[in-house]
Amino acid sequence: MGESNWTLSEQGPFALTLEGFRTRAIQQQMAHAIEECLQKNGHLAIEAGTGTGKTLAYLIPALLSKRKTIISTGTKNLQDQLFHRDLPLVLKTLDLPHHVALLKGRANYLCLFRLEQSLSQGLLESRQLASQLQHLKAWSKSTPSGDIADGSGLNEDSPLIPMVTSSADN
Repeated sequence: MGESNWTLSEQGPFALTLEGFRTRAIQQQMAHAIEECLQKNGHLAIEAGTGTGKTLAYLIPALLSKRKTIISTGTKNLQDQLFHRDLPLVLKTLDLPHHVALLKGRANYLCLFRLEQSLSQGLLESRQLASQLQHLKAWSKSTPSGDIADGSGLNEDSPLIPMVTSSADN
């Protein structure tokens, strides 16, 4: 049994420390396959349904391998869940050092030039959007990162986002 399999077993740290954790054979099989693939520098594609424990099945062997790993998600919600919930849980449970970073594309960050352009053009469809743009200007003076998702007050589907975020054009 590999280290990833043991970690997810009934005697492993997750079963012993996490209330409600249950061993899943498919999760252990996935973790073992990923662990072997990492050891052999191979390639692997795995598909599994909801509730099979995919996140732990790939995070655990990736972290235990101590290799640089990039994990890409399909949605921002999954990215946030992975970075803010699942990753800290695994690192704490396995008592691993954490050298991790959250990387986002440039379209997730406020561009001050585009913000000023949008403010000066005044071509917004409603007063509500104009008010949100003013709020964004005030927020821009206090945000340490410029990450639109971190306290800008804009919904993920706001029409303002493409108007004020960084792009390849700027």
